Amino acid sequence: MAFGKGFSFIGNQVHCEKFGHDHWVDLLFFNRELKSLVVFELKNGDFKPAYLGQLSAYLRILNDDERKKDENAPIGIILCKKADKAYVEYVMQDFKQPMGVATYKTLDDNIKKVLPPKEQLEKLLEGDNNKHEK
Repeated sequence: MAFGKGFSFIGNQVHCEKFGHDHWVDLLFFNRELKSLVVFELKNGDFKPAYLGQLSAYLRILNDDERKKDENAPIGIILCKKADKAYVEYVMQDFKQPMGVATYKTLDDNIKKVLPPKEQLEKLLEGDNNKHEK
């Protein structure tokens, strides 16, 4: 629900291959309202223009290899820690695919204190993944 209504999770680190080149999409969703695949690329740090090229390649591959006839073109979103909006808009001018850049905030220390340790969360997630594989 954090992304909005109609999102269905497809996978993380989803493998896409084209002409012998491997690509790994960080997060892949399908949005029922938009009738589109939605790619989220997670970046730990400031926005870099090279991220647009990477995302553009993913969108091209998904459009050609995964998109169904009745679906709209895939949408890509780069999530990074910081982005200068004017700079992002400037460098995105020549990209024609539906893409955007957004920023995220990390949890503050007070929230981190009430969460279980990282290792425990990873074990919980692994256990949940194993249930789906059976």
